[in-house]
Amino acid sequence: MKKLSLALLCAGMLWNGAVNAAEVSKQQVLDQYANVVLANYQDSSASARDMQSKIDAFLAKPTTESLKAAQAAWIEAREWYGQTEAFRFYAGPIDDDAGLEGFINAWPLDEVYIDYVKGKPKGGIINNPKVAITEKQLRGLNERGGEQNIATGWHAIEFLLWGQDLSKDSAGQRPYTDYTTAPNAERRAQYLKLVTQMLVDDLARVEQQWQASGNNYRAKFVKGDLDSIKKIFTGMGTLSRGELAGQRMEVALDTQNQEDEHSCFSDNTHRDIVTDAKGIQNAWEGRYVRRSGEVLEGASLKQLVAQKNAEIAQQTSSDIDNSVKLAEAIQAPFDREIVGKKDAPGRKRVQATVESLKAQSKDLVNAAKELGIKRLNTGV
Repeated sequence: MKKLSLALLCAGMLWNGAVNAAEVSKQQVLDQYANVVLANYQDSSASARDMQSKIDAFLAKPTTESLKAAQAAWIEAREWYGQTEAFRFYAGPIDDDAGLEGFINAWPLDEVYIDYVKGKPKGGIINNPKVAITEKQLRGLNERGGEQNIATGWHAIEFLLWGQDLSKDSAGQRPYTDYTTAPNAERRAQYLKLVTQMLVDDLARVEQQWQASGNNYRAKFVKGDLDSIKKIFTGMGTLSRGELAGQRMEVALDTQNQEDEHSCFSDNTHRDIVTDAKGIQNAWEGRYVRRSGEVLEGASLKQLVAQKNAEIAQQTSSDIDNSVKLAEAIQAPFDREIVGKKDAPGRKRVQATVESLKAQSKDLVNAAKELGIKRLNTGV
């Protein structure tokens, strides 16, 4: 019995030591979060530059093949940008008073504000020679007169690459000849080249604010203690409930309108949902798989909460994991998933993801309370 008790005592000491070794501080969590944010924005910037090179190649020699290559590069770049959206909603460098997010990823976009659409062959900035295509002009025109008057960013580029999506079975089918023999082809090329450069520049500005050295946003953020912890929760919670479950999915389910899907020209909305859900998981777990395949892992909110309440931490992790899996089950194209009666298979897949996102937003509120954050805004 003595030997058994000693063995149990030693095992207990080892277990307690392991728990203590795993304990993390708020400072460690903030530092790791900043590392993840920087790495993600670096990957987003790098993939946007790769997209830019493909667009430049297309504009230098427009063909069906070079257009498809530019489109593929846009889709690949979206995989990395989408995961950064969990870093929004707390007046950070992506959506502070300077408003870079509005130039980067504003939506939904009224196509005819930029270029021709079916029934309006002379519509848009591109077909109005009185409007100079300059950065100053496009920034001034972005969202002028209405939130849907989008002139810049990911979705402006998307529309210029794909054109209107007029088919139930495929994405937009813009011909490469829009950049060769079509009316105002040169202005269209000038516009696409400029808004791509603006996107690259804007992403670089956000990335710089998260660099590990310098008098930038990161330097203040990592010194923010519980206030910065609350910002992380706010980003995850608002994206979970108000933005992703609400604006991007429930609205589309309600209207069944193609115009209410995020990436409607490329039919890439299903991947937007997955990458948003994955970005929330990254922020919660302090983990990020880079474009190179390198894995960043470190102190996490999950660990910090578990030190206070392991059950709530586990429930949050489980629901977040479930949301990612359900998002991955949504089939393309999203505009077909949202149509039909309530029991239509596609609508049920989308609705299941919405319900899981709602559940995880409640989990995040409860998790935040365990750390002393009493009021957490989730965008509803």
